[in-house]
Amino acid sequence: MLALHTQLTFELKRFKANKQSIETLFIGGGTPSTIHPTLYRPIFELLAPYLKTNAEITTEANPNSATKEWLEGMWALGVNRVSFGVQSFDSSKLKALNRSHTPSQAIDAINHAYKLGFKNISLDIIYNFQGDTQALLESDISQAFALPIDHISAYELTIEDKTHFAKTPEVKQENESLALFVANSIKKRGFTQYEISNFGTYQSRHNQGYWRLKNYIGAGAGAVGFLEDTRFYPTTNIDTFIQNPLTLTQEKLTPNELLTEKIFLGLRSTIGIAKESLPKEIQESCDFLVQEEKLFFENNFYYNKNFFLADEIALFILKE
Repeated sequence: MLALHTQLTFELKRFKANKQSIETLFIGGGTPSTIHPTLYRPIFELLAPYLKTNAEITTEANPNSATKEWLEGMWALGVNRVSFGVQSFDSSKLKALNRSHTPSQAIDAINHAYKLGFKNISLDIIYNFQGDTQALLESDISQAFALPIDHISAYELTIEDKTHFAKTPEVKQENESLALFVANSIKKRGFTQYEISNFGTYQSRHNQGYWRLKNYIGAGAGAVGFLEDTRFYPTTNIDTFIQNPLTLTQEKLTPNELLTEKIFLGLRSTIGIAKESLPKEIQESCDFLVQEEKLFFENNFYYNKNFFLADEIALFILKE
């Protein structure tokens, strides 16, 4: 935590943070629920003057380590939103996913959080894992909606290098219809889809900050920060980070790269794309897609009707 404190102190100066200027705080990556709440206290004390009075403060949590005591401690620090890495309520699927919690632990953790006072509670589910069916996913979603949540993130399984499934890529299914099924099953229960993978009656302000290309500090090994047109990458090696938390790699984005990101992110979410932010030739492509009823135009913003086609539409607009 000393290294994290050191980097945060440095970043607050770099970003010229003012008092009550931080709108959201997100504690994630790894397993925050394995760290005792008292160890977070110096970080919260450092950030307290900078946090807005109504700041959204989220922590990720694993159901098996998010005990009542841990949740109480995080609530006492000021955390007001929890995102639980549930993935599934099916015992066999959890085991196959190499998850260490049980369905009952997930249910108990979410109920404990609500009873403590957390009103903004999210959970993650995974689909297109080997063996997934509409029946299994419908069961997962039904169980999720039996709990006091106001947000769901539904992610398609991805296989990344150096992960548990890197040597067994066949565990990922290729079934596009399941993505649509999951989205429709969640939406028909009253949650709004406000990004390709995110649904809720509450929409995470932290998530939307990324999609709006707002400035954000990334603190910790492997975190990423963004300021105006530059990304900052701390080392991904934890030991190296602890030894020197101020070793960061910088990446300056060109105007074209920023425009590309704005288009991709705007089309993947309800953020949309402001017409005046686009060059004339791209405006013309967007106007054509409005005529073809692939986009719609409202209050000088272009919006996507189908998030699952976002990347294809973006590539068409960018003529790539």
